[in-house]
Order: sequence, then C-alpha cells, then structure tokens
Amino acid sequence: MTTFLSVSAQKPVEIPLWPNGAPNTNGLTGEQEDLEGGRVANVTNPTITVYRPAKPNGITILMCPGGGYARLAMNHEGHDMASWFNTQGITYAVLKYRMPNGHSEVPLSDAEQAIRIIRQHAKEWGISSNRIGIMGASAGGHLAASLATLYSSEETRPDFQILFYPVISMIPGITHGGSRTNLLGEKPTKEQEEAYSLERRVSSRSPQAFIMLSADDRAVPPMNSIGYFLALNEQKVPVSMHIYPTGGHGWGFRNNFTYKRQWTEELEKWLREGLKFEK
Repeated sequence: MTTFLSVSAQKPVEIPLWPNGAPNTNGLTGEQEDLEGGRVANVTNPTITVYRPAKPNGITILMCPGGGYARLAMNHEGHDMASWFNTQGITYAVLKYRMPNGHSEVPLSDAEQAIRIIRQHAKEWGISSNRIGIMGASAGGHLAASLATLYSSEETRPDFQILFYPVISMIPGITHGGSRTNLLGEKPTKEQEEAYSLERRVSSRSPQAFIMLSADDRAVPPMNSIGYFLALNEQKVPVSMHIYPTGGHGWGFRNNFTYKRQWTEELEKWLREGLKFEK
C-alpha cells in the first residue's frame, strides 16, 4: 500500500453506478460471491473504483476485468494495475459490472453508466472529458469493444480502447463458448449473434485501439483480435496490435507472463505518444 500512496493523491473511492436502482435486470438475486484469487461473482451492486494520481495528465482509463461473463478477475485484470497507471499520471477506474445471465444489454448499460459518471466528474478530478478510454480483458475485452462499437450516444463513446486477449466474435468456432452462452443464452438467434459479433459492428467512428494477445491462446482464439484489427483497419481507425508468441490466456498484470515488460512498455509509449485526440 505504501507504494500506492507515494504516487497517489488520495485513497481509491468506490462509486455506485445505480444508487437509485438499475434500469434493467439480469434476473440474479442474492449477495455478491467472493471467490478465490480476488474473483467475484453474482455482482448485484455494480460500482467503479477510482484511483486518482497525484498529478493527473488528463487521461482516464476504465478497466473491465474478464471472467467469461460469469465472474470477474478483479485483481490481476483490475486493481493490480492502478499504481502503474497512476505513476504515468493516468486516472484509473475499475468497473465491477453485473453479469448478463443471458440479458446481453446489462453489462453494456453498466459500462455506459460508468463512462457517464467519469465524464460528469471530469472537472473535479482534473481530467479531460475527451480523453477517456475503455480497457478490458477476455470477456471484459468484449464488453470494452461493445462500448467502442455499440455506444448509444456521444456521451458514452470512449475516446480509445485497449483490449487484452479479447473475446470479440459470437460466431461458433471463433467465439469463447462460455462467454457466448452467458451473454446470449443457450440458443441465440442469428440476429443476436450478429449484434454482438463486434468485428461486424465497427464503424469509422469506432475509437482508436491498442490490442494485445498471445499466439498460443487456446481459450480465446487469436482470430477474435485479428478479425477486429482488420475491421478497424478497413474503416481507417488507428489500431496497434501486439501478438506475443507464448503466454496463453488470462495473464493480465501478472509478473509470470514472459512478455510483461514488452507489453507495459508498448502500452505506456502508445498512451504517451500514439494516441490522437480530436481537437
């Protein structure tokens, strides 16, 4: 904790997304389940935890942890990155979102609300309302890319997207089976499949992207990222992709990932020099 305090202006603050109740439901009830390794399931009260740096540079990143749309890996795909981002002057928020349980609109509504809250606090937090990005890992990467392609208004459009080994497609043979079932149910229609196959939802207004993954990922096939890269590229959206030869799936901020130094340096450089913001 001492490391964190040395680079942060204050302790993290947890903000509820829907203090007066969410506008929709996933049908799940009961208490949140705290699982091993910092994972949580059955989120009923979604929140963002905001980590503010001592000297904000204007950029904010909202992180969506992964977990197959069944649970959330809140530590290595969430809170563990806070200090690293804060040292760069980046305001960092971790989204604890509700599971879809077959209600595909629920996680996306939580992500949109989180972006709204961040933009509403822009002046207070010393951040720029047009430098707010979405980041996600695995199924959280699908949620991040969903916000980047399916946002409902300019107010909730992110200014950039960062994806760790993301689920992108809902097409059988490419998708991650568990994420697909949890998001769309056991027997989704072709229309549902198409709606959440995000490589098919990219437009010229999709935000600039940074994508990273391992070539030997057996959980989420690399074709998810590759298809998304090609779709962004076709729409002339700036995109950077880094494919590491080994590492499998789910490494997040873990030190045992062989290429951690590479991805952190590449992302830090992209955030410092590669982002192009609208005037």
